[in-house]
Amino acid sequence: MKFESHGVSAGCWHGALQADSPPARLSVVHRGQVVAEAALRDAGPGIWSVAADLPAMVIDGGVHSLLLVAGDPESPASQVLGNLVLIAGAVASGDLLAEVAQLRAELDLLKREFRRFASGI
Repeated sequence: MKFESHGVSAGCWHGALQADSPPARLSVVHRGQVVAEAALRDAGPGIWSVAADLPAMVIDGGVHSLLLVAGDPESPASQVLGNLVLIAGAVASGDLLAEVAQLRAELDLLKREFRRFASGI
């Protein structure tokens, strides 16, 4: 099985699933709990359209990681088909600024080392 995420639109996670046969159950898991069931619709030979309405609790401020799981999420035989990370609110800007600051610091370190190496010291 291969899942291709098409992103989130109007609170619904969309995608396409390629498989010989559709799974009996597709669940969206957040922090270890099932928060939604995905609906499958035949989209051609071996392809199914996937749509999962996301609850409001995962579309709020902060960072939320969602998994699309085929089968019973509690079973070791289940298969994670895809993941989606939602970032919203003040957390997003703070994380991005920290990331840029770290990249700048690493770039400065590389520049210093390259100059030291090029000068032969």
